[in-house]
Amino acid sequence: MARKRPTLLLDHYLKQLRLPTIQREYKTMAQICAKENKDHISYLLHLVERESIEREQRACERRIKAAKFPILKTLDTFDFTAQPGINKNLITQLMAGDYLDRHENILFMGNPGTGKTHLATALGHAACAQGKRVRFLTVTGLITQLLEAREDRKLDKLLVRLDKLQLLILDEFGYVPFSKAGAELLFEVISRAYERQSIIMTTNLPFEQWTEILLNERLTGALLDRITHRVHIIEANGESYRLKDAKQRAKRKK
Repeated sequence: MARKRPTLLLDHYLKQLRLPTIQREYKTMAQICAKENKDHISYLLHLVERESIEREQRACERRIKAAKFPILKTLDTFDFTAQPGINKNLITQLMAGDYLDRHENILFMGNPGTGKTHLATALGHAACAQGKRVRFLTVTGLITQLLEAREDRKLDKLLVRLDKLQLLILDEFGYVPFSKAGAELLFEVISRAYERQSIIMTTNLPFEQWTEILLNERLTGALLDRITHRVHIIEANGESYRLKDAKQRAKRKK
C-alpha cells in the first residue's frame, strides 16, 4: 500500500490540476524514458508538451463548435480549377489570419453556387485554429435573432456577446429585403464591429443594388462605408457548382 501511495497522490493532484494527458501518459512515458536513458527533464518536457498540444486541440474543438458552422469546410477541399477567377494567392495569404489582427474585413461577391460560403467557412475554421472566437450566421438569421432579442428586452446582452467575437461571418446577404428595424439592427452590429473586429460577408449583389435590400440610401451608404474600409474584396463569378453538377447528372442519364 505504501508503494502505491505516491501514485495515488499523483493521480489525485493531476486530476485536481486538470492535467488529463499527463495523468494518462506519465506511467508509460516513465518506462520509455527509462529504457532510452533519458533524464527527468526530458521526461517532464515530453509530458508537458503533450498536455499543451492536447489542451489546445480541445480548445480549438470548442471554438469550432461555438462558431456553429452549418457544414465544416476547409481550404483543401476547395476546387480552384473550377473557379479560376478567384484570387487563390489572396485566399492563401488570408488563411494565415493576419487580417484579424488588423481588424480587416473580407467580402465575397459573385454568383450563387460559386464557393463563397465554402471559402468563408474555411477562413473561419482557420481562425478557430488560430485561437480566435468566431461565429457563423446567415444575415437573415442574425437579424431574426436581433429582432427577437429586442422584443424580449435582451438586445444589449446579444450585442455584448457579438462584441466578444474576433470574427463574425455573415452569409447570404442579398436574398431577402429587410424591414426598417432589421436593417437598422444590422447596421448597429457592423458599426460596433468597425475597427474592433473582422467581418466576412458573402453576397450575390453588387454594391449598387444593396439599397434594394436595406431600403434606405443613407443607411446603405453608412454601412458600406464601414464594411468596405480596410476590406479584401474577392469576386466569384464562375459557373455555379450546383448547376454544373446538375448538368453532368443530366448528361449521365441520357
